[in-house]
Amino acid sequence: MFRSTTIAGCGLMGLMTLASCTNSQMADNAPVVPTAAATEETTPDADEEPATENAGEFKTTDSGLKYRILEEGTGTKPTSADTVKCHYRGWLDDGTEFDSSYQRGEPATFPLGGVIPGWTEGLQLVSEGGKIELEIPSELGYGQRGAPPVIPPGATLHFEVELLEVL
Repeated sequence: MFRSTTIAGCGLMGLMTLASCTNSQMADNAPVVPTAAATEETTPDADEEPATENAGEFKTTDSGLKYRILEEGTGTKPTSADTVKCHYRGWLDDGTEFDSSYQRGEPATFPLGGVIPGWTEGLQLVSEGGKIELEIPSELGYGQRGAPPVIPPGATLHFEVELLEVL
């Protein structure tokens, strides 16, 4: 089953095929970039403590991906060939949240090899049941093309991801 609506840039699934992305390439529940109407800046509730408050320093991989483990998982780590189920939220440098499975009220399930390179690499660093924060440089995200109108060209992407299950 496939999504029937056009999503700007075809979401995280779109980087590998951004130039030729079509609706039929979007699997149900895959992370997506919402339309411009859904890009209002969000702020956490006053009594909600950010998961990153006591997290350690960011580490940087050879590719330039920055990450920090927020919660250690106890399950297996996925490979790029696995399908994963996760909850996540993504925001830009200015704090504008552009996508959130939490807001949709449903975790996302997708093949790890079918998303932007920063996600493919980053989720292999966390175990099932864990949580990771990713800072994805433009070249591991949407590059100089961006995903207008939501994600500008050259944007650094930030994600907090809970790896619920490796399928």
